[in-house]
Amino acid sequence: MDKLTTIKIGGVPEHFNLPWHLALEDNAFEKAGINLQWEDIPEGTGLMSKLLRDEELDVACILTDGIVKDIIGGNKSRILQVYVRSPLLWGVHAPGQIEADRTEQLEDGKIAISRYGSGSHLMSYLLAKRHGWDTNDIEFELVNTLDGAVNALSTNKAQLFLWERYMTQPFVDQGIFKRLETIATPWPSFVIAATESCIREKEEALSKMLYIINTYTSDFKHIPSIDRTIASHYNLQVGDVQQWLLRTEYSSDQLWESTVNKIIEEFTAVGIIDRLVGLEDLIYNIPKIDEEE
Repeated sequence: MDKLTTIKIGGVPEHFNLPWHLALEDNAFEKAGINLQWEDIPEGTGLMSKLLRDEELDVACILTDGIVKDIIGGNKSRILQVYVRSPLLWGVHAPGQIEADRTEQLEDGKIAISRYGSGSHLMSYLLAKRHGWDTNDIEFELVNTLDGAVNALSTNKAQLFLWERYMTQPFVDQGIFKRLETIATPWPSFVIAATESCIREKEEALSKMLYIINTYTSDFKHIPSIDRTIASHYNLQVGDVQQWLLRTEYSSDQLWESTVNKIIEEFTAVGIIDRLVGLEDLIYNIPKIDEEE
């Protein structure tokens, strides 16, 4: 057998990425000549962006807004395609025992974020804009992971935390977090991005990788009892998983220019992005494999 092409890929240990693990369990990548090395990155998009920059990852399944911002900031990576088309639903959380029951009551609160440049960081600015807060006054508490946020809110080191609404539901159910509101991103949740060096050296393997994962995501919601599988795997309630499945749409399309323009518009308005880029600066169109091949 020919030597396998190694691709190092990272993503959050969340329900969105279960299709990758199912494909790995089936040896689908190996059968296509790919040694796909998956790494869970609980710290999220901020760390994944850094790992792409440092070429410790070849590919990341990463938040759309986070990687767009980081490529604009000099990350030599390109977006290969959208992975999850539907918006990400962010829960806005406060400590479970806090008396406040509206986000605007916590204008002076410190916001827990996984890392700078992460979704929890970037969405904090859109939250501030939504409530008319001065974005220059926001204070952050770096917590790395969801567990770190639990600790920060429980010990009052931070008073607000934004994270995916369904993954935090167990903490809301236990009274550890109080969810004050939800915010949906005005763009697709996740994209698949690769370093420019990986694209140069492993384009054919990347094309096969995308074909495989798109095959798995297109079938994913039709797998018998997938709701119970996800609930068991990620310690969630079946009812919450069923809601998540209803609103989650996977994709194999490329990023649209209108999406990029929306991200740039939103982040320019709150001072996060200071230069304009075109779609061609952000994406790379990998040749698609036809089903007949």
